[in-house]
Amino acid sequence: MSVTSAGADSRPSRWRAGAGRLVAGTALLTAVALLPWLSGTDPALTVLRARSADADPTPAQLTVVREQLGLDKGPFTHLAQWLGGLPRGDAGTSWVSGEPVLPQVTTAFAVSLTLMLGALVVTIAVAALVCARTLHLGSRRQLRQGRAGTLAAVLAALPKFLLASLLATVCGVWLGWFPSSGWAGPMAMVLPALALGVPSGAVIGSLLDQSLPAAYQEPWARTWHAYGFSPGRIARHALRRTLAGVLPQLLPTVVALVGGAVAVEKIFNIPGLGRLALDAAIAQDLPPLQTATLVLVLLGVAAGLLIQAVRRALLGPALRDGALPALRPPSLPRPRSLPWIIGFCTVTLLTLVVAGLLRDPLQVDTAARLLPPSAAHPLGTDSLGRDLLARLGHGALRTAGVALAVKVVSVVLGLLLGMATQVGAGLTEVVSTLPAVLAGLLTTAVTGPSVWGAALAVCVVAWSPYAAQTAALLEQERASGHMLASISFGAGPRYLVRHHYLPAVLPSVLRNALLRLPTTVLVLASLGFLGLGEQPPTPEWGRLLSENQPYVELAPWTVLGPACALVLLSVLAVSGSASGRGRSRSRTGRRDIRLGQDVRPGKGETYSPA
Repeated sequence: MSVTSAGADSRPSRWRAGAGRLVAGTALLTAVALLPWLSGTDPALTVLRARSADADPTPAQLTVVREQLGLDKGPFTHLAQWLGGLPRGDAGTSWVSGEPVLPQVTTAFAVSLTLMLGALVVTIAVAALVCARTLHLGSRRQLRQGRAGTLAAVLAALPKFLLASLLATVCGVWLGWFPSSGWAGPMAMVLPALALGVPSGAVIGSLLDQSLPAAYQEPWARTWHAYGFSPGRIARHALRRTLAGVLPQLLPTVVALVGGAVAVEKIFNIPGLGRLALDAAIAQDLPPLQTATLVLVLLGVAAGLLIQAVRRALLGPALRDGALPALRPPSLPRPRSLPWIIGFCTVTLLTLVVAGLLRDPLQVDTAARLLPPSAAHPLGTDSLGRDLLARLGHGALRTAGVALAVKVVSVVLGLLLGMATQVGAGLTEVVSTLPAVLAGLLTTAVTGPSVWGAALAVCVVAWSPYAAQTAALLEQERASGHMLASISFGAGPRYLVRHHYLPAVLPSVLRNALLRLPTTVLVLASLGFLGLGEQPPTPEWGRLLSENQPYVELAPWTVLGPACALVLLSVLAVSGSASGRGRSRSRTGRRDIRLGQDVRPGKGETYSPA
């Protein structure tokens, strides 16, 4: 068995990946076509209310609407007619407005794509800021200490819609630097691009920051430094080495903003594709919803193919020939501030939760509406006069419990589908761009509105970042030289999974999951805000943010408490993972090292001092 054949056998065959994309896209479009019938709500009633806002239509009016739309023919007839018109450039007409669908979707897609490109620029800038220290010190062999990841955790935990509200209020209304609403010219893109790009850049930058020390520890980096190569050249090649493993995260993190930036589009009044799809789904207006879904599927597939081509170009012939060195993170000492960060976050969160549990979260006092923080109400009150500290404390267990359950299920699904590359390659691309709100509408149409129905909806889409990351890291691991050595010595699939695949994938995937924990909380809250998840008046952190977002300018303290709690939870999760990672590496039998010193060879490696 040659190295080349081993590398070639590890790739999913193109026709199977294409078949996976076709099956996933067809299943999604079919589910969208069945939405009005799955929901149990008369689509004629929903469409008629969307047209005229008539609260009590007559049976005669409903009969006319059914005849006009041909609802008696069933969903599959509508789906076949819609698909038959696509080759002619006819995507049908809107059931609500009666206007052609294709011009609406084309215009909205152009707006969302432009916004996505602006967010991509901000994402790259923020990612560069997060990993700049590691990139600079590592290229000079001066990286003496690990990172706690506090900055990345804080930025990643910022709720996009809250950040959008603050930017619109401060930079748009108070200072007048940029337009706070509408879509008229490049200046209108600045604030929404910042709101979308800052949290996304924190996630991408943290993943790069985690991978760069391993690249600087490779023999080529030590050799280049010994020969006097410039730090800039070493940094560029280290970035190229690690960027290939992070690039797939652009698909679910940045490209998915085309359909998933609904809240930001509403705040800035942007006529984007996500807003169009959400309005069509709520009104059960199938033609624009199906067309928008098809556009998102095609965008996900095209972006996935492009990212895959760029990855293989970055890795070069080593990936094809199965000669790619495996990235092994060095055992850097933990920062001295890490225990203090963990202790501060733990004590602060426990204090808030315990103090809140001693208060009544449901007591309404209309005479105490929107009161600022005081001795009686340390975090202030909301628009109904309810104590925010009480609602924060009572919502902690439910918020953390549901979010962690969703995260565990998503990570397990991502690992399984990422390892099954022939099955999951196309499915990941299709699901990556699916808005969670649309998944929530499809799921709760069957399960009904509940917190676990919303959790199931989030699980349907939340596994895609981890599957993309798993597949990328596995492709590199399978192309490494020590894998061929293990296989030649008779290692079976179970041994490879346990001793090679999981150790290479699991630490990075878990850190990615912890970084995205606040996002899971906010997605669950957005579904609850639309009536698809947790119902009021149940206290929940994401719901507190959603309910009080309209009062950001008048009473900013209404969102300050839950936003800080989310930031503390994210910092605690990421810092805890960094602490655990340091302890686990200290037990491996290697010496505690710093970059620039020799390392004992691991499995499948050879000892070669620079």
